[in-house]
Amino acid sequence: MSEPFSGFYQGRRVLLTGHTGFKGAWLAEWLLALGARVTGYSLGAPTPVNLFEQLGLAARMDHRVGDLNDRAALARVVAETQPEAVFHLAAQSLVRQSYAEPVETFATNLMGTVHLLEALRLPPRRCVAVCVTTDKCYENREWLHGYRESDPLGGYDPYSASKGCAELAIAAYRRAFFNPEQKPPVALASARAGNVLGGGDWARDRIVPDCVRALQRGEAIPVRNRQATRPWQHVLEPLGGYLHLGQRLGAQMGLAGQPEPGRTLGDYASAFNFGPDLGSNRTVAELVQEVLKHWLGQWVDQSDPAAPHEAGKLNLSTDKAFHLLGWQPVWGFAQTVAQTVRWYHETQAGRAEPTALAREQIATYVAEARALGRSWAG
Repeated sequence: MSEPFSGFYQGRRVLLTGHTGFKGAWLAEWLLALGARVTGYSLGAPTPVNLFEQLGLAARMDHRVGDLNDRAALARVVAETQPEAVFHLAAQSLVRQSYAEPVETFATNLMGTVHLLEALRLPPRRCVAVCVTTDKCYENREWLHGYRESDPLGGYDPYSASKGCAELAIAAYRRAFFNPEQKPPVALASARAGNVLGGGDWARDRIVPDCVRALQRGEAIPVRNRQATRPWQHVLEPLGGYLHLGQRLGAQMGLAGQPEPGRTLGDYASAFNFGPDLGSNRTVAELVQEVLKHWLGQWVDQSDPAAPHEAGKLNLSTDKAFHLLGWQPVWGFAQTVAQTVRWYHETQAGRAEPTALAREQIATYVAEARALGRSWAG
């Protein structure tokens, strides 16, 4: 039986920005399990309680504290570590915070991305790079059908617009400096994921952390946007997509493994959506009700007509990821919520150590992907 992602990450130097965040900490844990030599570059952990510290990652990887807007510091880290694979997750990732801090949001999400791309360009670094943006980078028209990678970019709020800008910058660097038709030093792709769930998310103004905090206090869950529809998925779903995309880029670059027959680097050095099956596009109210199947409690509607605008309907089409990468989701909506609530329940009750449980859930996810015949799982 082959290793996940064809063993591409075993012993490989990987630079991960945003490793102290929720998604970044999960990706760091998975990369370490794959045998990668991981360097993280990020601001400190974003909340007093956070997954990065719960997993004890600072002692198990090359942990660098720094700001994306410190261009010189970021360039030094790239020069010192000579990464073979880069995953760019660092961002200001909260819609509501972007209303309070629009300048900082654009600085981090747009110029921070540009600073990283410059560090990879000067001097050229032979590596693969996956820059993560968001499903909210599209010009939201409240469509019922899913957005495709070719649909117009935009954004109503500063967060969404900053991520649309980041996608434009990534595309410009790819065309101007990393043209996949000209044997570039960097194979550059971007990834747009839906709303992720999973244990260890403690952010403000996100629905599952809001649920957990209220339930721990024995209070009703405050729900501010109950009718909004989102493409809910477990955090391991898009992370597996990012890792699979990175491995495919590496194979086409000749870094390891065999290129996919009939494909070119340009097929993979592009933008990809990673979202759930249509059945996981549910309202916020349905998500909260699913959480309450596993943790008894109540919720209360706190809709505010004067609150900052947030998208009502948001779905992703993942046809491109399916046809080019063979990527499909593994866990459905019910299993995603069950695994998420289980992580909080067991770690908070002291029945499970966070790192052991994270590794167990990664192993379970990979095993179920393998049973379903997902090509990346080995």
